[in-house]
Amino acid sequence: MRRYLFPALCVIALVVALHTMTLAAASLDDLPLERVEVEVADGTRHMFEVHLADTAATRARGLMYVTALDPNAGMLFDFGTTREVGMWMKNTPLSLDMLFIDPAGQVVRIAAQTRPFSTDLIRSGQPVRAVLEIRGGRAEALGIRPGDRVVHRIFEVLGTVPGTVP
Repeated sequence: MRRYLFPALCVIALVVALHTMTLAAASLDDLPLERVEVEVADGTRHMFEVHLADTAATRARGLMYVTALDPNAGMLFDFGTTREVGMWMKNTPLSLDMLFIDPAGQVVRIAAQTRPFSTDLIRSGQPVRAVLEIRGGRAEALGIRPGDRVVHRIFEVLGTVPGTVP
Protein backbone atom coordinates (compact mmCIF):
# COMPACT_ATOMS: atom_id res chain seq x y z
CA MET A 1 0.00 0.00 0.00
CA ARG A 2 2.82 2.44 0.88
CA ARG A 3 4.43 2.04 -2.52
CA TYR A 4 1.32 3.52 -4.16
CA LEU A 5 1.08 6.50 -1.83
CA PHE A 6 3.79 8.66 -3.43
CA PRO A 7 2.62 8.12 -7.05
CA ALA A 8 -0.97 8.81 -5.98
CA LEU A 9 0.05 12.05 -4.27
CA CYS A 10 2.00 13.07 -7.38
CA VAL A 11 -1.04 12.49 -9.59
CA ILE A 12 -3.26 14.48 -7.22
CA ALA A 13 -0.74 17.36 -7.14
CA LEU A 14 -0.54 17.35 -10.94
CA VAL A 15 -4.33 17.42 -11.32
CA VAL A 16 -4.63 20.31 -8.84
CA ALA A 17 -1.82 22.24 -10.57
CA LEU A 18 -3.33 21.76 -14.03
CA HIS A 19 -6.76 22.74 -12.76
CA THR A 20 -5.36 25.89 -11.14
CA MET A 21 -3.44 26.79 -14.30
CA THR A 22 -6.53 26.30 -16.44
CA LEU A 23 -8.64 28.51 -14.20
CA ALA A 24 -5.99 31.24 -14.04
CA ALA A 25 -5.34 31.24 -17.79
CA ALA A 26 -9.04 31.40 -18.54
CA SER A 27 -9.38 34.40 -16.25
CA LEU A 28 -7.59 36.64 -18.80
CA ASP A 29 -10.84 36.70 -20.74
CA ASP A 30 -12.33 39.11 -18.20
CA LEU A 31 -9.66 41.74 -18.92
CA PRO A 32 -10.16 44.29 -21.69
CA LEU A 33 -8.25 43.58 -24.91
CA GLU A 34 -6.76 46.69 -26.50
CA ARG A 35 -4.35 47.64 -29.26
CA VAL A 36 -0.88 48.97 -28.44
CA GLU A 37 1.67 50.07 -31.01
CA VAL A 38 5.40 50.38 -30.47
CA GLU A 39 7.07 52.83 -32.84
CA VAL A 40 10.78 52.10 -33.27
CA ALA A 41 13.50 54.57 -34.27
CA ASP A 42 13.04 54.10 -38.05
CA GLY A 43 9.29 54.82 -37.80
CA THR A 44 8.15 51.21 -38.12
CA ARG A 45 5.15 50.44 -35.90
CA HIS A 46 4.65 47.02 -34.34
CA MET A 47 1.08 46.28 -33.21
CA PHE A 48 0.20 44.19 -30.17
CA GLU A 49 -3.19 43.05 -28.85
CA VAL A 50 -2.85 43.27 -25.08
CA HIS A 51 -4.93 42.66 -22.00
CA LEU A 52 -5.14 45.78 -19.86
CA ALA A 53 -4.25 45.33 -16.18
CA ASP A 54 -5.34 48.59 -14.56
CA THR A 55 -6.42 47.59 -11.05
CA ALA A 56 -4.37 46.30 -8.12
CA ALA A 57 -5.98 42.87 -8.50
CA THR A 58 -5.37 42.56 -12.25
CA ARG A 59 -1.81 43.86 -11.92
CA ALA A 60 -1.13 41.34 -9.12
CA ARG A 61 -2.47 38.50 -11.28
CA GLY A 62 -0.66 39.62 -14.44
CA LEU A 63 0.25 36.76 -16.74
CA MET A 64 0.53 34.18 -13.96
CA TYR A 65 -0.14 30.61 -15.14
CA VAL A 66 -0.38 31.66 -18.80
CA THR A 67 1.35 28.91 -20.79
CA ALA A 68 1.14 30.35 -24.32
CA LEU A 69 1.36 33.88 -25.67
CA ASP A 70 0.94 34.79 -29.33
CA PRO A 71 3.88 36.72 -30.83
CA ASN A 72 1.83 39.93 -31.02
CA ALA A 73 0.00 39.57 -27.72
CA GLY A 74 0.80 40.72 -24.21
CA MET A 75 -0.33 42.66 -21.18
CA LEU A 76 -0.19 46.38 -20.46
CA PHE A 77 0.09 47.22 -16.76
CA ASP A 78 -1.30 50.72 -16.16
CA PHE A 79 -0.31 52.05 -12.74
CA GLY A 80 -2.51 55.13 -13.17
CA THR A 81 0.25 57.35 -11.84
CA THR A 82 3.97 57.76 -12.38
CA ARG A 83 6.13 55.89 -9.88
CA GLU A 84 8.97 53.43 -9.59
CA VAL A 85 7.71 49.86 -9.93
CA GLY A 86 8.96 46.36 -9.32
CA MET A 87 7.70 43.35 -11.24
CA TRP A 88 8.29 39.62 -10.75
CA MET A 89 7.70 36.34 -12.53
CA LYS A 90 6.10 34.34 -9.71
CA ASN A 91 3.85 31.61 -11.14
CA THR A 92 4.64 32.79 -14.68
CA PRO A 93 5.89 29.90 -16.83
CA LEU A 94 6.80 32.03 -19.87
CA SER A 95 9.85 34.18 -20.38
CA LEU A 96 8.75 37.76 -21.03
CA ASP A 97 10.20 41.05 -22.19
CA MET A 98 9.16 43.88 -19.87
CA LEU A 99 9.08 47.35 -21.42
CA PHE A 100 9.03 50.07 -18.75
CA ILE A 101 7.26 53.15 -20.13
CA ASP A 102 7.17 56.78 -18.94
CA PRO A 103 4.01 58.97 -18.98
CA ALA A 104 4.74 60.23 -22.50
CA GLY A 105 4.90 56.66 -23.83
CA GLN A 106 8.69 56.44 -24.13
CA VAL A 107 10.34 53.10 -23.38
CA VAL A 108 12.89 53.88 -20.66
CA ARG A 109 14.07 50.34 -19.87
CA ILE A 110 13.68 46.82 -21.19
CA ALA A 111 14.09 43.74 -19.01
CA ALA A 112 14.61 41.15 -21.73
CA GLN A 113 13.83 37.44 -21.51
CA THR A 114 12.93 37.37 -17.84
CA ARG A 115 13.33 34.12 -15.92
CA PRO A 116 10.11 32.12 -15.51
CA PHE A 117 8.82 31.54 -11.96
CA SER A 118 11.39 33.91 -10.42
CA THR A 119 10.44 35.96 -7.38
CA ASP A 120 13.37 38.34 -7.91
CA LEU A 121 12.19 41.93 -8.30
CA ILE A 122 12.70 43.49 -11.71
CA ARG A 123 12.81 47.21 -11.04
CA SER A 124 11.94 50.04 -13.39
CA GLY A 125 14.96 52.06 -12.22
CA GLN A 126 13.02 55.30 -12.56
CA PRO A 127 9.40 56.47 -12.35
CA VAL A 128 7.15 54.95 -15.04
CA ARG A 129 3.46 55.01 -15.87
CA ALA A 130 3.18 51.50 -17.31
CA VAL A 131 4.85 48.22 -18.18
CA LEU A 132 4.21 46.31 -21.39
CA GLU A 133 4.88 42.57 -21.17
CA ILE A 134 5.37 40.68 -24.42
CA ARG A 135 6.78 37.27 -25.31
CA GLY A 136 10.44 36.91 -24.31
CA GLY A 137 12.81 37.82 -27.16
CA ARG A 138 10.23 39.78 -29.18
CA ALA A 139 11.67 43.20 -28.32
CA GLU A 140 15.07 42.23 -29.72
CA ALA A 141 13.55 40.48 -32.74
CA LEU A 142 11.53 43.60 -33.62
CA GLY A 143 14.34 46.05 -32.86
CA ILE A 144 12.53 47.65 -29.91
CA ARG A 145 14.93 49.69 -27.78
CA PRO A 146 14.82 52.25 -24.97
CA GLY A 147 13.80 55.57 -26.48
CA ASP A 148 11.14 54.00 -28.72
CA ARG A 149 7.55 55.16 -28.29
CA VAL A 150 4.50 53.21 -27.18
CA VAL A 151 1.19 54.48 -28.57
CA HIS A 152 -1.87 53.86 -26.40
CA ARG A 153 -4.60 56.04 -24.94
CA ILE A 154 -3.05 56.11 -21.44
CA PHE A 155 0.06 57.98 -22.56
CA GLU A 156 0.28 61.74 -22.91
CA VAL A 157 1.49 62.89 -26.31
CA LEU A 158 2.94 66.39 -26.64
CA GLY A 159 0.57 68.66 -28.51
CA THR A 160 -2.49 66.47 -27.92
CA VAL A 161 -5.06 66.02 -25.22
CA PRO A 162 -3.95 63.34 -22.69
CA GLY A 163 -5.76 60.09 -23.31
CA THR A 164 -6.00 60.48 -27.09
CA VAL A 165 -3.87 58.82 -29.73
CA PRO A 166 -2.55 61.03 -32.54
